[in-house]
Amino acid sequence: MTDVIGKTISEIKQLISSKQISAREVATLHIEHAKRNDKETNAFICLTEELALKQADAVDKNFASGGELPALGGVPICLKDNICVPDYPTTCGSKILENFKPPYQATSANRLFEAGAVCIGKGNLDEFAMGSSNENSAFSITRNPWNLKKVPGGSSGGPAVAVASGYSSIGFGSDTGGSIRLPASFCGIVGMKPTYGLVSRFGLVAYASSLDQIGPFGNSVEDCALALAVIVGKDPKDSTSIDDPFGKFNTKKYPALDMNFAKSLTGHDGSLKGIKIGVLNDLLGEGLESEVRAATENGIKVFKELGAEVDEVKVDHLDIALPVYYIIATAEASANLSRYDGVRYGARDKDSQDLMSMYMSTRSAGFGAEVKRRIMLGTYALSTGYYDAYYKKAQQVRRLIKEAFDKAFEKYDVLISPTSPTVAFGLGEKTDDPLTMYLSDIATIPINLAGLPGISVPCGFGREGLPIGMQLVGPQLSDARLLTVAHAFEKSVGFASKRSPLATVAR
Repeated sequence: MTDVIGKTISEIKQLISSKQISAREVATLHIEHAKRNDKETNAFICLTEELALKQADAVDKNFASGGELPALGGVPICLKDNICVPDYPTTCGSKILENFKPPYQATSANRLFEAGAVCIGKGNLDEFAMGSSNENSAFSITRNPWNLKKVPGGSSGGPAVAVASGYSSIGFGSDTGGSIRLPASFCGIVGMKPTYGLVSRFGLVAYASSLDQIGPFGNSVEDCALALAVIVGKDPKDSTSIDDPFGKFNTKKYPALDMNFAKSLTGHDGSLKGIKIGVLNDLLGEGLESEVRAATENGIKVFKELGAEVDEVKVDHLDIALPVYYIIATAEASANLSRYDGVRYGARDKDSQDLMSMYMSTRSAGFGAEVKRRIMLGTYALSTGYYDAYYKKAQQVRRLIKEAFDKAFEKYDVLISPTSPTVAFGLGEKTDDPLTMYLSDIATIPINLAGLPGISVPCGFGREGLPIGMQLVGPQLSDARLLTVAHAFEKSVGFASKRSPLATVAR
């Protein structure tokens, strides 16, 4: 049987279309690989083997009857376990939803399945997507496949590890303040947060509604582009989704682009001549590990060699983005999580004598420490007498941050920075110091506040051979151009061909 572990989307589709392997065999090999090795990494909360084989058989049946392979025909994927799939658990990594099976399907999952994707399992995550290390799951701690004593990054650590370990070709997570880009950096893969509104959030269990966005993980920029093309577009079930986003996107450098992001990659010669890149110097300061700085500086040299004009840029207010984020995000979280009261769905303390005690005991037992911390912070920020001083002021500064980025993009096409100030840190290293943990997202958080697209691409390796990611950021709706620039960088440095030890174990 042909080995497909670690193959790209194009490679898997070519093998299936040439009848060297069937979609069912592809799914079976990936499931077996996960069963053998995920006891070490804990990437999955549950494997969806029955669903995967059913979907793979449907791809094979359609292809055998003369149909074409769809965009993701037979490609194994992992969905973060806050993306709803009917008849399978959607736990959000929380005890309070341990037995919850949604009666409806997320729009993104529906579009993926219609495109022939095969769902291998639901990926582990920090509880309700609240965390930077994937140590806050109520069920297990996910481990980095490059070094099992290190964190994979959070909150979308499960799908990132699934891709980095070869359990799936593509992963899908949610990014509220860096939860796709940070795990991508720590796990040595590509991860992208699209422009806010580009992907429907219907069926994504909310953490902070004005910040959350679904996006892909892949072993290459091209894989992320192919995967993203499937899930973008207007959804009548999500009023924040964007209608015809690229109808008005047109620049002198690139013609109007449709949603076939990979098309823009294949039609590009790799040169970045005429592209203006700004280096976010404020994110290269104190707290940055020397290896990360060196890798970022080497990445800057690559962009120059590719013909891009590179200069340093200052974006105002980045120094206060972290507190602004944690006011807004926790405020929205406290509102969104108020629905978990033991009445409508999820866990319930059935021994309570009255309604108030049922609320309290259900939430006390169901929520973990980090979720409780953020609910309390958010409730405080929204409370009478503090709303204007905290939440309203944070929203005003958020607007200033967005305007500062807009000003920078009047001159630059792309901004770059390290994805994280550090490489993956040790398990348990920061769990007792929440403020230090929060600083892991210092470079990614401003991008969510401004609703911008951002992508993390591998740019080197640091201490103990751990991967380092570089973040590329573009103006709103420049997702296609951002992927093109990232693709040119990736082709030049060649890191897309490097895999973690687990991804190569079956090759």
